[in-house]
Amino acid sequence: VDSKESSRITEGDFSVTNYKLSRDGTKFAHHRGPNPLYGSAEHNEVWIMNADGTDAIQITNNNVSEQGAQLSPDNTTILFTSFSNEEFEFYYNDNIFLAPAKGGKHKLLLKKMPHEVGSTTWSKDGKSIYFTANTGVRTELFSVTVKGEKLAQLTKGDHALRNFRYYPRLDRFVFGIGEQTNAGDIYTLENKRRASPKKVTKVYDYLNNEFRLPKQEAIQWKGADGTTVEGLLYYPLDYEKGKSYPLCVQTHGGPAASDKFSFGSWSRYVQVLTSRGWMVFKPNYRGSTGYGDDYLRDMVGHYYRQSHLDVMTGVDHLINKGLADGDRMVKMGWSGGGHMTNKIITHTNRFKAASSGAGAVNWISMYAQSDVRIYRTPWFGGTPWQKDAPIDAYWDHSPLKDISKVTTPTLVLVGENDVRVPMPQSVELYRALKSNGVPTHLYVAPREPHGWRELRHELYKVNIELDWF
Repeated sequence: VDSKESSRITEGDFSVTNYKLSRDGTKFAHHRGPNPLYGSAEHNEVWIMNADGTDAIQITNNNVSEQGAQLSPDNTTILFTSFSNEEFEFYYNDNIFLAPAKGGKHKLLLKKMPHEVGSTTWSKDGKSIYFTANTGVRTELFSVTVKGEKLAQLTKGDHALRNFRYYPRLDRFVFGIGEQTNAGDIYTLENKRRASPKKVTKVYDYLNNEFRLPKQEAIQWKGADGTTVEGLLYYPLDYEKGKSYPLCVQTHGGPAASDKFSFGSWSRYVQVLTSRGWMVFKPNYRGSTGYGDDYLRDMVGHYYRQSHLDVMTGVDHLINKGLADGDRMVKMGWSGGGHMTNKIITHTNRFKAASSGAGAVNWISMYAQSDVRIYRTPWFGGTPWQKDAPIDAYWDHSPLKDISKVTTPTLVLVGENDVRVPMPQSVELYRALKSNGVPTHLYVAPREPHGWRELRHELYKVNIELDWF
């Protein structure tokens, strides 16, 4: 630092995609892959090397992605997470793995963990691991002992923790909390005291002081096959008990993700909708994370077997409770939420309008167009170009197959430079709807990637969707 001189530590036909220095500063735990592209993440592996780049040891060798590699305080064990089971078979909730730092057999730490592991870190003495976990509509802080696997939940509330850090010298946690009235103020938690988190910033207090914010609550209902499904419901600002309201159904992307308690995002503008009298519903349909592997893997082999039905049974639940007006409903979603919109408008004509944001409509063409293919292989049972390819599965689950059934006026939005769900998918949807006489409008945002960044386009999305609805 004093000399301001730099030196190269690694060199070779690979990319270092992430790294973390050991606590004593002598070694690096890191991830190596053939390139830094997101679509190649399954080829990344965990490595350890000295801080000067010597004596590199490969720890993993598989076809799944690992994240967050870090050495224990005594440098004998390496911790990482992976979206896999103990055999490194793909498409399970993220979980914690341990392996000897000298190389050897790995261990899945929490085989019966029903939730999705997020950020992880070692305790000060290396006897425990602290981590955040998605428990459905919440994100909480947990600890687990390395020996005995004793699990403890350290926080509890209608919130989602994020940007979690642990400081060993102080034995203190620092994290942001997102909740209904808080967009992410910073909190601390003393590990020894285990009291309630202490708020240390008040950046977002003005939101609650200067604006009326909607009531937000978790709800549960039964899916078509009797499985319990969970989601979030946002009430109109001037809600009156006994009165039913127009309903905006928003499905999250991923689909390996979940909606959680939070202040929200610009793209879903819940506060704007509820201020205009809408009730907003966010269902964590089958295929969402945080509810166990069986729930997540329900999509494996059949993308839309239960997920769209989970959404619609949730809608019926709200109508039957007298909360939602079944004659005034709209559907919107982005990415995986756009996929769901495209599926639902081929399944039902109950929605008065829909907005499909960066949604896929043809799984065969999508496989070649997108920069990410690893998820779709387990969904459909293989690639569309392998010998004995499961083409029927790809086509049968494509909304385009049933596009002639659509009558719902549908707005189509996509970024010009989207590589995740590329523009041709939205063009296919638009042309099919237009040809069939369905009211539709296509907007391609110039320069935009999968997640829009320019304020002018973000404002356009909000306003044109409000106008469309």
